[in-house]
Amino acid sequence: MEEVEQICSRICILDKGKIIAQGTKEELKGMIRIGEKITVEFLSGRPEEAVDWVGAMPHVASMECKENRLLIKTEVGKNGLGEILAELKKREIQTGVIYCELPTLNDVFLEITGKELRDL
Repeated sequence: MEEVEQICSRICILDKGKIIAQGTKEELKGMIRIGEKITVEFLSGRPEEAVDWVGAMPHVASMECKENRLLIKTEVGKNGLGEILAELKKREIQTGVIYCELPTLNDVFLEITGKELRDL
């Protein structure tokens, strides 16, 4: 899907031979409800300790703990990263790498079809 994003101006998503979505990459990304994907690596404490307060934030759509990281998906159009950073600072939680990704066409495909590309 990365190559499609780079070279195509209009994209069709097919599922079982039927067109289920089409448009520019921006239009397709606008069809899903997931916004930023934020990863926070914890240096002190465990990510499980942050689950309650992160989950209580109104813009958080979902989250998952993996080892010393918390993977957070926010709702479309919300600045989740800024609010999460402010809360981490307020709670004096030491973090390592923090990064934020915007939705990809793979995210669009997964949400629209419910399938990973490798499941096909």
